[in-house]
Amino acid sequence: MEKQQTVMASLSGKQIAAVAAGNALEFYDFLIFGFFAVQIGAVFFPVKDATGSLLLTLATFGVGFLTRPLGGALIGPLGDRIGRKPAMLLSFGLMGASIIGLALTPSYASIGVAAPILLVLFRLLQGFALGGEVGPSTAFLMEAAPANKRAFYVSLQFATQQVATLTAGIVGVVLANVLTPANLIAWGWRIAMLLGATVVPLALAIRRNLPETLPQKDRISRPKLTAAQVGSALLTLMVLASATISTYVLISINIFATHTLGMSPAQAFGAVVIGGGCGVIASPIGGWLSDRWGRKPVMMVAFGLLCLAGLPCFLAMSQLRTPPVLYAAVALMASLLALGLPAIMTQVGESLPLQMRSGGIGIIYAVAIAIFGGTASFVVTWLTRVTGSPLAPAGYMCAALALGMCCMLTMRETAPIKTGS
Repeated sequence: MEKQQTVMASLSGKQIAAVAAGNALEFYDFLIFGFFAVQIGAVFFPVKDATGSLLLTLATFGVGFLTRPLGGALIGPLGDRIGRKPAMLLSFGLMGASIIGLALTPSYASIGVAAPILLVLFRLLQGFALGGEVGPSTAFLMEAAPANKRAFYVSLQFATQQVATLTAGIVGVVLANVLTPANLIAWGWRIAMLLGATVVPLALAIRRNLPETLPQKDRISRPKLTAAQVGSALLTLMVLASATISTYVLISINIFATHTLGMSPAQAFGAVVIGGGCGVIASPIGGWLSDRWGRKPVMMVAFGLLCLAGLPCFLAMSQLRTPPVLYAAVALMASLLALGLPAIMTQVGESLPLQMRSGGIGIIYAVAIAIFGGTASFVVTWLTRVTGSPLAPAGYMCAALALGMCCMLTMRETAPIKTGS
C-alpha cells in the first residue's frame, strides 16, 4: 500500500485531467451516433416509414451495447493484470478505429446491404472499446485520489462525459443551422464523427505518458469475492441500471424533441447543449457532496428528486412544446441525475478489492449499460408509438429510478467519512 501511495502522490492534476479528457473523447464518438440517428437512418435504412427507419437506426445503436460486457470482461480485467494504462491505451485505439470506420462507411444507395452490415460491425467494435474503457479509467482516478476526495475525482469522469454531450450538442446545433436537411443527411453527420477522430493521436500520446497506479505486486494476487461483495455488486448493478435508463432517456431528448414534439433539429440539439452544460457543473458538485456526506445520502436525494420531477417535466414539454420549456425541463433533470452519478460509481469501486477493481467496475457497468442503456432509446420510442403518449419516456425513467432507490436503501455505506477508513 505504501508503494501505491507513492505512485499516487506523483500524479499531477494535468495527468488526472488527461484520463478524464480521454473518456470525454470516447463518449463524444459514441454519443454522436445517437444524436444523428434520424440522419443516419435515412442513409442506411431508406424505408418509406420514417418511424420504421428511426427504429432500425436505434436498433443498430443498441447493437453496440451488446459487446460492452465483452469489452468490460476482457479489457477491464486486463487493467488488473498488466496495469491501468495499457488497458486505457487499447480501448482508446479501438475507439478511434471504429469511429473512422463509421464515418467513412458508404451509404445504402452506394453499396446496398453491405452498408448497414458494415455499420453494425463498427458499432460492435465501438461498444467493445467503450465497455473496456470505463473500468481501468475509473480505477485509475480512484487510485489517484486521496481517500477523502475519491468521489470528486471520479466525478471528473462524468463531468467530461457531459463535456462530450455538450460538445456533440454544439456540433449538432452548428451543423443544423449551416447545412440544409439534405446535406445534413448526406455528409453533415460524417463531419461530426470525424471531428472526434482528429483528436485520437493526441489523446493516445497523452495516455502513453501517464504513470501506472497499480503496483506490480497487486497484479499477481487474485482475491476471491466474499458473499457480501457479490451481494453489493448485484445491488449496484440494479442502481446503475436505473441511472443508465435515466441517462439514455435524457441523451435521446433530441429525438424526443424532433420526433414527438415536432421541433426543429437546431432547437432539439439546443436541449442537448443545455443538458451537457448542467452536467458539467453538477457532476463535480455531486462528487464533492458525496465525499462530505456519504454515498447513500447524495444518490438517494438526487434520484428521489429526479423521480418526482420526471413526470411534471415531460408533461410540461408535451403540453407547451416550446424551446424555453424544453430547455428548463432538461436543465433540471440533467442536473439532478449528474449529482447522483459520482456517488454511485465511487460506491462500486470502494466495494471491490484493488486487485479486481478495474475488471469489477468494467463488468458491472458494461452489463448495466448493455441490458438497459442499449435498449432505452428503442423502448422509449416504441412505448411512445404504442401508447400514443409523449409521457411514455417519463414513466419508463421514473419506474427505473424507483427500483434503483429501493436497492440503495439496502446498500452499505462505503465513504471514508462514514466508515472511518
